[in-house]
Amino acid sequence: MQVFSVQRGDGPVVLGQPHGGTYVPDEIAARLNETGHGLTDTDWHINRLYKRLLTNVTVVQSHVHRYVIDANRDPAGVSLYPGQNTTTLVPLTDFDGLPIWIDGQEPPVDEVEDRRNKYHAPYHDALREELDRVLSKHGVAVLFDCHSIRSLIPFLFNGELPVFNTGTNDGQTCAPAIEQAVQDTASHAEGFTSVLNGRFRGGWTTRHYGRPAEGIHAIQMEIAQRAYMDESPPWKWREDRAAKLRPHLRTMLTRLNDLALSGALTAQGAQK
Repeated sequence: MQVFSVQRGDGPVVLGQPHGGTYVPDEIAARLNETGHGLTDTDWHINRLYKRLLTNVTVVQSHVHRYVIDANRDPAGVSLYPGQNTTTLVPLTDFDGLPIWIDGQEPPVDEVEDRRNKYHAPYHDALREELDRVLSKHGVAVLFDCHSIRSLIPFLFNGELPVFNTGTNDGQTCAPAIEQAVQDTASHAEGFTSVLNGRFRGGWTTRHYGRPAEGIHAIQMEIAQRAYMDESPPWKWREDRAAKLRPHLRTMLTRLNDLALSGALTAQGAQK
């Protein structure tokens, strides 16, 4: 099974998709309990949601499920949100706080390291290669990290999640113009709710690669799944909903593409 795939484009925008994969090796799947086998925390249909929104975009997509190892967690195991409920590099529970492993079958430390080498590192090696390629070509690279999640998860957050959850780690991972372009589009999207740096401020990918002063800008978009699919098994894609959501995502990506090509980000990045 291929750990990741790359769709290479010649533009300045790179889409990261670390959580859309559903591949679980047989020997690992045998140790998951019934809850774990449900793969509930998948970013369902995320590749389809962004497909063909921008013709010159690069896409780096992991095919490995986050229960094997989470490609958007710090490989050193450091928590992204200290003091808040979250899941770990290799999750022990799902987003509802329920155990996903058969009792006694939780992965030990040496196995976590092995999985990191097999699945986490190759995805990020590929992502880094594409960002460096784009940066070399355009003098700037924009990483748009694509995520989605169920709208109601009391273990992680209170109430119903807004549809658009933009994360820039409080403005540290990108130039102000990028944050403004995305949030402006989200906040003016009729019929959709949005928040900037709310519960999701950007995962490890966004925080690790976002270096505006070095020409790499990163932003995370966490979308509430109700906006494009059913939030219960069998996790059905809803074309009627997606058709209303996708134009706003296209606008975001187009604006970022145009910003990068205009040269405006080079000046802003130097000021960070």
